[in-house]
Amino acid sequence: MNGEPHNHDEHDPLVRAARQGADRDRRAAAEPEPSVLRRLAQIGVLGWVIVTPTLIGVFFGRWLDRQFHLEMFWAAALMVVGFAVGFWSAWKWMQKA
Repeated sequence: MNGEPHNHDEHDPLVRAARQGADRDRRAAAEPEPSVLRRLAQIGVLGWVIVTPTLIGVFFGRWLDRQFHLEMFWAAALMVVGFAVGFWSAWKWMQKA
């Protein structure tokens, strides 16, 4: 018992969990949590990343519907496409953040 870790400590789940917790605490101290205002700004940007392509799809779809004298064919289809593009963009943005 000279203070050195024993070889069997490497496989002990309790020792491994304690080391992971200590590593997590060190990372948290090195990288502080973003402020509440920063989080709110991120949520706002995330909303616009989804809403903007959706609205563009609706407006362009309504224009096409008027050109071809249709009810809501293109507006509905392009709204779904715009939402999918926005959601995909938001997903990619969240993966970077």
